[in-house]
Amino acid sequence: MKTRLIACLVVFALFSCEDLTEVNKNPNGIEATDVNPDLILPTVLTEGAKAYTNLGFGDIAGVMQHTQYDAWADSHNDYNWYDQSWSTYYGVLRNNKLVYDRGVELESKFHQGVALTMKSFMFGLITDLWGDAPYSAALNGETPGIENSQAKFDNQEDIYKGIIADLKTANQLLADFDAANPGYKNDVDVYFDGNALAWRKMANSLMLRYYLRISSKLPSDAKTGIDQIVSDPAQFPIITDPGDDAVMDYAGHNADDSWPSNSVYDASGSNFRRIKMCATFVDKLQSLNDPRLDLWAKKVEIPLFIDDTMLPGGDEIIDGVRHLAPDVVEDVIIDTDPDYVGIPPSFSALPSAYNMNPTPGQLSYNPHVSFLSDMYQEANGDLLKARLISAAEVHFILAEAALMDGDKDEAADRYNAAIAASLQTWGLADAYDDYIAQPAVEFDKTASLEKLQQLIIEQKWIASWTVATESWFDYRRTGFPDLATGISAKRDKMPLRFYYMQAEIRLNADNTSSAIDRLEVTGFSQADGKNSAWSKPWLIQGTGKPWN
Repeated sequence: MKTRLIACLVVFALFSCEDLTEVNKNPNGIEATDVNPDLILPTVLTEGAKAYTNLGFGDIAGVMQHTQYDAWADSHNDYNWYDQSWSTYYGVLRNNKLVYDRGVELESKFHQGVALTMKSFMFGLITDLWGDAPYSAALNGETPGIENSQAKFDNQEDIYKGIIADLKTANQLLADFDAANPGYKNDVDVYFDGNALAWRKMANSLMLRYYLRISSKLPSDAKTGIDQIVSDPAQFPIITDPGDDAVMDYAGHNADDSWPSNSVYDASGSNFRRIKMCATFVDKLQSLNDPRLDLWAKKVEIPLFIDDTMLPGGDEIIDGVRHLAPDVVEDVIIDTDPDYVGIPPSFSALPSAYNMNPTPGQLSYNPHVSFLSDMYQEANGDLLKARLISAAEVHFILAEAALMDGDKDEAADRYNAAIAASLQTWGLADAYDDYIAQPAVEFDKTASLEKLQQLIIEQKWIASWTVATESWFDYRRTGFPDLATGISAKRDKMPLRFYYMQAEIRLNADNTSSAIDRLEVTGFSQADGKNSAWSKPWLIQGTGKPWN
């Protein structure tokens, strides 16, 4: 018995002295120091692009009144937001950090430059959406220490400055790489196929985006930065042609890599069926004879017609048109446009009932409002792209920057180039001359600076179809376009930011509390307290925008 006990103690001692991190290893795993960054890069690029599109084609398209849902609508239409999570964005950033770290270890300036560009893009999105956020101390969760497990929230101002600094570094790294490796190809780069010059253009175009973003709070920094980029195109190439746009094609092989509203992998078809054009957007496009409306939306299947000749109670479809006696639509809001009809924003708790829909409810199919065009049911297609930043956006940025400098001639040239780029993007380049000649579209240099800024931002809003997030950020900064909320909206004004999520408040209480304290309560924060979608982050505090 004694011998057996000694043997057991010896065995226990041998195994107890061995570090569990040595014993508990995945035989199929790989150390971070051995990872090929090309195996991680596609995940960073695809997940980042999808997350961005899911916002701009999703709930933010509801905020900016591009679209409305006719079911499951309270988040999209009415801003009933509760607990938006940034976990997807930080997940992309964690993978991206590994790409960067491996780029440093392998002395690959290409991977470092691409990773810094994507870091800037993702952190830019986070601070744009929430305000203050973990930045300098983020992505260190595997390193022991309370400062890593409960990361501090950096001020929004410092995050924007860090983003711009990283983009400058990215541009130089990619320039150095391109000089040493001309014609480099990388088939895992789903944006640019390893084209370092294209990545430089994206990095510098993003710099323009963020300089404009901070222009109301740090006007000197913004002006100096934009002027530096514009004055030295060799050092700071930017996206000026739609062929250089930062986009990602959807593969369409499964539900995860397909356009988000597709009905190919959604057996119910509800992802597509519940999305309708918003009346605000439709009315604006119709007033401008905008050719993009025909491409983005379908005409109503059965128009409505108020028929004074019908007997009371009359309701009949005649030759494809639904004829209604006047008493049938008494005190009912309807739209009798024979071509395109959008749902008004935040119309009601039952938006599927709009325009005399005979089948209101979750399974409705409303023949009296405009669906999106059929291409948005597809899994992929030539025009179904995640669009991260475009020539149209860059020209609009430079148009507004020129206007700030009082240079109306340059502003007009950039404005016209922006519209031309957007039309070209959607295969409608031939429509440019007629479109731009319209008085409501033409850049009238005799107009006031405010009127011209409104014109630029409204056209930028139109061009931001499927990337409405950028229009939301422009709206907060400028108050344009002047959009009114509907009767079912959670507040009488449009929201300004996302709520900090409850999990972060619970697990990182001190740092989240400090960030919330730095928000500015408005008259629309109401019962939310400071952590409200209607509280103002640093970026718009003191600007009087978009409303006081």
